[in-house]
Amino acid sequence: MTPRHPLIPGRAGAVSAALALVLASAATGSPVSAAGGEAAEVPQGTVAYRSVAQFTTAGKPRDLMLHPESKKLYVASDDRSETVDVNESGLNVLDPADGRLRSTVGQAPGPTGTLGRRAVRQLIAPLPGDGAVFFYPLRGIGTAKDGDTAAAGAWVPGAAVTHAAAGLTAGTVLVAQGSVLSEVDIATAAVKRTVTLEGGDGFAVDAARGAVWFTDVGNRRLYRIDAATFKVTATVELPAGEGFGGFTEVDPGTGAVWVGLDSSVVVHDATGKRLDTLRGAGTDMPRAVSFDATTHEAYVVWQDAGDTSQPGSDNDGALTVHRTRDLQQVVKPVVLPGTHAQLGSAAVAVEPGGATVFVSDPVAARITRLERATSPRVTRSPADRAVRAGARVSLTAEAEGTPRPAVAWQVSTDAGKTWRAVEGATSPAYTFTAALSDHGRRYRAEFSNDIGVARTAPAALTVTVADSTTGGRGDGGGDTGSTGGSGQADSTGQAGSAAQGSDGGSSGIPGNVGGVGVGSAGATGGGGTHTAGGALASTGVAVASLAGSAVVLTAAGWVLMRRARPRTER
Repeated sequence: MTPRHPLIPGRAGAVSAALALVLASAATGSPVSAAGGEAAEVPQGTVAYRSVAQFTTAGKPRDLMLHPESKKLYVASDDRSETVDVNESGLNVLDPADGRLRSTVGQAPGPTGTLGRRAVRQLIAPLPGDGAVFFYPLRGIGTAKDGDTAAAGAWVPGAAVTHAAAGLTAGTVLVAQGSVLSEVDIATAAVKRTVTLEGGDGFAVDAARGAVWFTDVGNRRLYRIDAATFKVTATVELPAGEGFGGFTEVDPGTGAVWVGLDSSVVVHDATGKRLDTLRGAGTDMPRAVSFDATTHEAYVVWQDAGDTSQPGSDNDGALTVHRTRDLQQVVKPVVLPGTHAQLGSAAVAVEPGGATVFVSDPVAARITRLERATSPRVTRSPADRAVRAGARVSLTAEAEGTPRPAVAWQVSTDAGKTWRAVEGATSPAYTFTAALSDHGRRYRAEFSNDIGVARTAPAALTVTVADSTTGGRGDGGGDTGSTGGSGQADSTGQAGSAAQGSDGGSSGIPGNVGGVGVGSAGATGGGGTHTAGGALASTGVAVASLAGSAVVLTAAGWVLMRRARPRTER
């Protein structure tokens, strides 16, 4: 017996961008680090899908359905030939998070009503609350839910069923038996009405517009059947090709008809007018499509032809995602290694909103779980800062992305030409004490996740000298340490000395009796107002008093000279 593995780790859909930065820090807290590598940026908000897990718990998967209410993953399965001791065919129910097998409904009625082991080929519609309506070979229509020991079912009369879909009225399904389309009661498989086409075996239902689109690949035609009259109302020509058909599906939102033909998808609008043709890579053939009503996107699975002797065949398939309004691809194609069409068609199921996608691979008997991811998008960059040395600086940056991006702060000392990492700065807010040596540095935050890297705009830091604790200072930013003007001496006195101020300017010190020194820079240097408590020239009162004393001394000198002057004869 081959062991059944509940979970096999998947390959990473994208490689995380390496930062490769050697980190260091100065004792002052200023960011200084060794040179580091530059991780490549991608457009911010870039969307990609990455493989996160592979499930091998559901036999050989043929179809997938995420139940809209119970959220369980239903899998229509055949048995795997390598598990000879266990029959894995039937309706398998998985936990979509980890692939754990919840239950298998393997028994269903045969043409005479006898229960037996039945493979399930196609999931038709969800049942209310939980469960599924499904088709099982050769003509069975069954219903079952998680935990049932056996399915209820009935057999459609006539030829083998080639395709089935949800009916246009409650309690019914539509089945194709070759070129015959019938409306059938689910519970009894009784045929309610029938229309016979020229050819074909597959179709899609547009319930919102009351139409069924039936594909006749052999004659390269598409027939529109009116739901009310059950008659053909239009015929649309399909492009010529090799005659290989993939799928026919209707986008519920727009009514557009998507037809997989050979190695292309031909898209028509709700009236049958051709809109465009989508092509895959090399020999890849479109084998399944699913539409997400929330994002208005279509998910197409392409399988390689599986013949490596053909040019363009590489044995790998792909998942492509397209906007339904203009058919443009919205993500880079996701490579599905080893997915080819030699042993059956793939299937796809999409979680509403597109966060998770499941793709089956009947060749490898596995289901790949893909998760949507977006590269970081910066929503806040740090702002320029101007501070005095010794002040605390806080820079903040923010970004969004899936998975949540990691952050690393970087610094540049050459105007942004090169950048170095800041050791330990791995939070959205980076706080440090500014030093004079930090003046002119630039800072930015780098955000990274599995999809790519995004960086903020840089913030420039300006650091000025801290306030002095002694001497006068010019609050207006005057020249530091300018010399006060020397006092002018008369013929009998020596020049007054000048005492230098520490920040704002200098104060004149009066000289001996003959001269008076008044500091010019202390009163006018730098255009600032100077604080009291420094030299004499720092206060207007002191200057005024000194000036008054000079006037008195000058007057006294004039009187003495007047008295000493000799009298002249009249």
